[in-house]
Amino acid sequence: MLDTERISIGPIPAIIWGPPSQHLVLAVHGNMSHKADTVIELLAGNAVPRGYQVLSFDLPEHGDRKTDPTPCKAAECGRDLETVMEHACARWNHISLFGCSLGAYFSLLAYRDCNLEQCLFLSPVVDMERLIESMMSWSNVTPDQLREQGEIRSCVGQMLYWDYYCYVKAHPIDRWTPPTRILYGEQDNLCERGIVERFALRFSCGLEVVPGGEHFFHTEEQLAAYRHWLDRSFK
Repeated sequence: MLDTERISIGPIPAIIWGPPSQHLVLAVHGNMSHKADTVIELLAGNAVPRGYQVLSFDLPEHGDRKTDPTPCKAAECGRDLETVMEHACARWNHISLFGCSLGAYFSLLAYRDCNLEQCLFLSPVVDMERLIESMMSWSNVTPDQLREQGEIRSCVGQMLYWDYYCYVKAHPIDRWTPPTRILYGEQDNLCERGIVERFALRFSCGLEVVPGGEHFFHTEEQLAAYRHWLDRSFK
């Protein structure tokens, strides 16, 4: 059983995993997840014995913040990620990053200028504009309709927001320098393989594709592949 400490970073509930260390992995969970989800727990179980602590926290509308009026959008989550990073920099000397799915995308926006020692991304969303446009297409929603209505629920249950779409278009991911490794599922139905491959090539990231893997790593086989990837990835 890992030692954990529950803290608040301003209004943001968080967990510190492991005994004191100057080496930290800052973990940003994905959509419909939370700060103590399985992939975070497995991350901590791998990182802590290697001398790291892990700091995970809840995004708006997730975990202990499900009733938080703050929307889980890029601009608002970016401010939360900056707040958490300020806390981390004041306490730890060596900071690495883990981002899953939507959390990876928010990290790419918020941490592009941070001095990160290494980054691990699981099923990362690396082109949010493309994903939003795909959800619009699946739901037969046009940009004009979204602009007029402001928000529309997509056929997959996620809300589409005009202001979110505009923000994403105005803030492309055009710079990312930390050494980065990506684990991607062959059958990811949210983020096309070609887009992830182009991102990895553009920013010199290591990319491993799990045969039969999905966007949401949850089966015994998928989680085993994730654990083995963690074993190989930490410095």
